[in-house]
Amino acid sequence: MTRADRGPHRARRHRAILKAAKGYSGRRRSTIRAAKQAVERAGQYAYRDRRQKKRVFRALWIQRINAAVREHGLTYGGFIHGLSRAGIAVNRKMLADLAVRAPEAFKTLAEAARKKP
Repeated sequence: MTRADRGPHRARRHRAILKAAKGYSGRRRSTIRAAKQAVERAGQYAYRDRRQKKRVFRALWIQRINAAVREHGLTYGGFIHGLSRAGIAVNRKMLADLAVRAPEAFKTLAEAARKKP
């Protein structure tokens, strides 16, 4: 029986790993062993950070809303509570966007939240 050396299969796998490691620096770009480790770690970070991104952005939106609300003499918690009491259902992403891009519209929301303690 002839010996199978896996030449084409191995070359294809190595090519895929080195292609994924394109843009890395040093041996991580050119050496298969280092590149394989780097690509695997990058995949782990990508998987983890796809979930973390949602938390990070929500925290950013809350910080922006809090900063904008304090200019109108409210706290973040009081503002959110006032909005829910007033029956205004706007998510935090849109509230943060309004605070940055449309301060007048945000001001009306803050006044509506203040009227409903």
